[in-house]
Amino acid sequence: MNNHRTRARGIAVLAAALIAAGLAFAPGAATAVVPAAVDEAGGWLRLGHLSPDTKSVDVEVTARRGGAVVLELQGVGYGDVSAYSQLAAGMYKVSMVPAGSPPSTRAVVSSNVKVDADAATTVVAYGPSADLEVKAVVDDLTEPTAGNARLRLFQASTLTDEVDVATTTGLSIAQGAIAGSVTGYAEVPAGQWTLELSGEDAKGLTAIDVAAGSVSTLFVLDTAAGGLTILPIVDSAAVGVTPDGGVNTGGGGSAPRLEDVRWLIGRLLGF
Repeated sequence: MNNHRTRARGIAVLAAALIAAGLAFAPGAATAVVPAAVDEAGGWLRLGHLSPDTKSVDVEVTARRGGAVVLELQGVGYGDVSAYSQLAAGMYKVSMVPAGSPPSTRAVVSSNVKVDADAATTVVAYGPSADLEVKAVVDDLTEPTAGNARLRLFQASTLTDEVDVATTTGLSIAQGAIAGSVTGYAEVPAGQWTLELSGEDAKGLTAIDVAAGSVSTLFVLDTAAGGLTILPIVDSAAVGVTPDGGVNTGGGGSAPRLEDVRWLIGRLLGF
């Protein structure tokens, strides 16, 4: 009997530790705190910092109903895109303040965002610091045809008003994409590609590798040398499961899922 009690207590401690680990990203450029309970009719939200002359920020997501803080990111820098966090469907306020600011600090930018049930949304701050904007876009995670990947372009460069993106083999990804715009998704054969970016005042060359069945967003960013580059972020590596977000801001993608915790507990209990 004592062995059973000891085992049960050990399992309870292990379960609590695993669940806690699954609800917080590992330390990195940003740390996220996800609600312990998510409505089954929830969706997914990820956040990005795409303003080249805006210093690192802390981001806070609060529920419009009740005002509870449901997500926090610290020290988010240029080019950081968080992993997806699952939230209950509803309206939220996204606020950004300079990193390390006290709670009373006025937000440099804020916006209301809607999280729809069973949908993934990306919210980014982009543009020059003096004219910072927030844009929310719905991520279409529809699976591509066999052997292909789906790509779209988010034009976040401040160096050029328009940009053309094509592979070195001549396959067009986007033409005349204006700053702040998001293209529709296009299918390309999976594999390695070298992308040429050409704008009015800047150019660039970026190599990417896209896996079969994946859905990705290509963020056009500025380089410190005054050129253009592509930041590829996976929207979904396995369509039909919880989205796999970009992991530039920490270990969110490696946190154990609740179903994994339940499976492990079941094995320990002999189910």
